[in-house]
Amino acid sequence: MHAVEITKPGGPEVLALTERPMPEPAHDQVVIRVAYAGVNRPDALQRAGLYNPPPGASDLPGLEAAGEVVAVGAGVTQPKIGDQVCALLPGGGYAEYVATPAAHCLPVPDGLDLKQAACLPETFFTVWSNVFMRGGLQAGERFLVHGGSSGIGTTAIQLAKAKGARVFTTAGSDAKCAACRDLGAEIAINYKSDDFVDVVKAEGGADVILDMVGGPYMQRNLKALADDGRLVQIAFLQGMKAELNMVQLMTRRLTMTGSTLRPQSDLAKARIADELRNQVWPLLSAGKVAPVMDQEFALADAAAAHARMESSAHIGKIVLKVG
Repeated sequence: MHAVEITKPGGPEVLALTERPMPEPAHDQVVIRVAYAGVNRPDALQRAGLYNPPPGASDLPGLEAAGEVVAVGAGVTQPKIGDQVCALLPGGGYAEYVATPAAHCLPVPDGLDLKQAACLPETFFTVWSNVFMRGGLQAGERFLVHGGSSGIGTTAIQLAKAKGARVFTTAGSDAKCAACRDLGAEIAINYKSDDFVDVVKAEGGADVILDMVGGPYMQRNLKALADDGRLVQIAFLQGMKAELNMVQLMTRRLTMTGSTLRPQSDLAKARIADELRNQVWPLLSAGKVAPVMDQEFALADAAAAHARMESSAHIGKIVLKVG
């Protein structure tokens, strides 16, 4: 099969088209003929040598894909050969075929095609598990997501709005802020011209903040939280370390938590998939939530897709057309 591999740690130029043996399904796994694969920030981190695959996972990048099930391993009853699915992957999505646990597959929602479905797993698993399962966001609460025009951001805005929260977001241009408001954000803050702390505090503070910036944002996030607020960290684009005033955490009863998706157990990911199937897939099928598409690239042009993502010029998801 054709696949894109990381030839050495580095920039987008280290991605190269190659040939690999087709994967075989292990126990409780399926093999998917990939139609489209999603492109995500962790792929770029892996390419740079900063995010190694977990033991036993493919060394190829790609954490989500959509396509047709072509083989099933022992113990698999669903999905079946011939079913169209989208799936969270341990790796290997930048290829014509990929193996993944059957329990991490979800049906393509009604009304969506495979291209749209390939945009769902990584961001929806991440947002649901962190904002709702860990952050406990409830209807009527105030929610702030940084990077609202990213794949994570566009997903978080829509899900929080659909679940009845008041949604605030930050973005890096007026055009991106407008796109966030179109998706349901009540207030979109251009972080280059306005201080999100002041804006959010004027609204009463955020009950939940989803942050992927880290570094200098960490203390500012604590200031922007309402009493009893929850800060959920999912990445550190501007640094893993920060100096924090822990008095705020204690006197205002704040909670700091976070997670990364890829290292979690297969069972933990299966539980997230079950919640998505019950809580979120009906919203997708009803058209109340939808993936936001930015641009499509051919599999052979994965380097250009990574350059697009790392430029931060995109709004929504970037996909590779594989099959």
